[in-house]
Amino acid sequence: MKSIITVFLFFIALHSMQAQEIGLQLYSLRNQFKTDVPGTFAKIKSWNIHEIEGGGTYGLSTDAYKKLLAENNLKIISVGADFDSLSTNLQPAISEAKTFGAKYIVCFWIPHNNDFTIDDAKKAVDVFNKAGKQAHDNGLSFCYHPHGYEFGAYEQGTLFDYIVQHTNHEYVNFEMDVFWVKQPGQDPVALLKKYPERFTMLHLKDRKPGTPNSQDGHANEESNVVFGQGDVNIAAIIKQAKKNGVKHYFIEDESSKSVEQIPQSLAYLKQLK
Repeated sequence: MKSIITVFLFFIALHSMQAQEIGLQLYSLRNQFKTDVPGTFAKIKSWNIHEIEGGGTYGLSTDAYKKLLAENNLKIISVGADFDSLSTNLQPAISEAKTFGAKYIVCFWIPHNNDFTIDDAKKAVDVFNKAGKQAHDNGLSFCYHPHGYEFGAYEQGTLFDYIVQHTNHEYVNFEMDVFWVKQPGQDPVALLKKYPERFTMLHLKDRKPGTPNSQDGHANEESNVVFGQGDVNIAAIIKQAKKNGVKHYFIEDESSKSVEQIPQSLAYLKQLK
């Protein structure tokens, strides 16, 4: 009987791993969308991807865009909102999210001059808490996506620590881009362990070994490589993220070889145990 239970639990776990939805950040195919929107969505469908993250309609009407999504069995999970709109008028992003059935609004950048400072962090905290509550009151969730510059030292930790610790967990959470945690010299697994309840989504990308670290939010796009060929340790990150209960995972490959590399990265993810 014990052996039967063990086998049963194994297959439950295996099913869980295989059932994990892996989505795509549409920025990965920004160049392809410029010339062929229907064909690019068909390509995504051919990879058996169903969840996407993006914003805008590539010049199409809302109805035409929604029709393309339906034809390719694609669901928008989150839409973007720039920092200025968070602080002045979040309603267009709220409307866009609701129009496409998205659950999340994500901010990808905090404007700053040269080095990111504690004053920038304090301003972000204030803006995020207010925007996050507005999103929450409209049935949506708000996340911030760090880009590396937030990891400058501050007191006993980093400016990112300050942002996490001073934002309201009920209204503000985070989307970890594992590349942009690795790039300034941080450890994505350690950060997931440090804040197990604050990361609800992940951007997955791997980094070419030997790529120099930077803390300005910029890096060579061609340093994005097939998962498992880089130094980010995607396998360990996925393992910890699943323990944390991270809800959504998006491949983001910013390189010029994204069309070739994405299927290889998907194959790598499927063989993880």
